[in-house]
Amino acid sequence: MKTYMANAQTVERKWYVVDAAGLTLGRLATRVASVLRGKNKPTYTPNVDCGDFVIVINTDKVVLTGKKLEDKFYRYHTGYIGGLKEISYKKLMAEKSDLAVYEAVKGMLPKNSLGRVMIKKLRVYKGAEHNHAAQKPEVLTID
Repeated sequence: MKTYMANAQTVERKWYVVDAAGLTLGRLATRVASVLRGKNKPTYTPNVDCGDFVIVINTDKVVLTGKKLEDKFYRYHTGYIGGLKEISYKKLMAEKSDLAVYEAVKGMLPKNSLGRVMIKKLRVYKGAEHNHAAQKPEVLTID
């Protein structure tokens, strides 16, 4: 029996839309990262980008469990000496909730050139509207 190996020409991509209202950030990010990688398809191949496009809406209604809003920080470095910046997730979710979802999904993708291609298929919006209606996205339910 032969093993099926997908390549760039044989991959069929779909568009999915996820309503993030009331969902936990980590559970949402793992499911979205799995779809971006293509692990939901029977033709999944680890060394090929065979994932689908994902649109995440209503990120301002994402929930963090426990005391993460006060205790957890988003950290980044400016590149200058002593340039480590940190923002509490309470402030981040109030101002840039789309960045919080984007970074959570990005952290769950491979840290190589394949992961950099996969993250480009993610679209994140704070509100309920997106401008990808022409692609006819299907609704992706997350349990």
